[in-house]
Amino acid sequence: MAQTLAVLVAGAIEGLVSDVVVLDHGSKDGSSRLADAAGCRFHVAWDMRDIVREARGEWLLLVEPGARLQSGWVDEASEYVALHNQPARFSPSRVYRKPFYLRFGRVRPPLEHGLLLPKRQAAAMAEAGMELVEFARGVKPVRLMSEMIPSWVAREGRR
Repeated sequence: MAQTLAVLVAGAIEGLVSDVVVLDHGSKDGSSRLADAAGCRFHVAWDMRDIVREARGEWLLLVEPGARLQSGWVDEASEYVALHNQPARFSPSRVYRKPFYLRFGRVRPPLEHGLLLPKRQAAAMAEAGMELVEFARGVKPVRLMSEMIPSWVAREGRR
């Protein structure tokens, strides 16, 4: 999670990231202390409607812990939110890819490449008891050129 939060700092400096909310499923890895030290709001139990309503920005960026946006994402995302009103996701990293035989036929986790969507759309989609990944299911985002290193890279690196 530290790698993910570190990348968001550039977005905060440029005024793109105004609020970071960490939704945790009871991990025991010190996430709550890290989130608190970074000035994030941390929730173990939540209602997606409340999370979306309390978000300060007009756009939401959903990212799996451990995923890392690559250079150039701030400029591209800033331009995108200024000119568009539909969801977007980041491109998969060209460097960190699973071998073809592991990619073929695999169902990709819905937030593997993040999701950038208008708060208005997220509020219309939010329901009681909804899990975070449900926002990404069924959404047809456009693909941005900026790349994201998926969270599985960080998980495999810790083994």
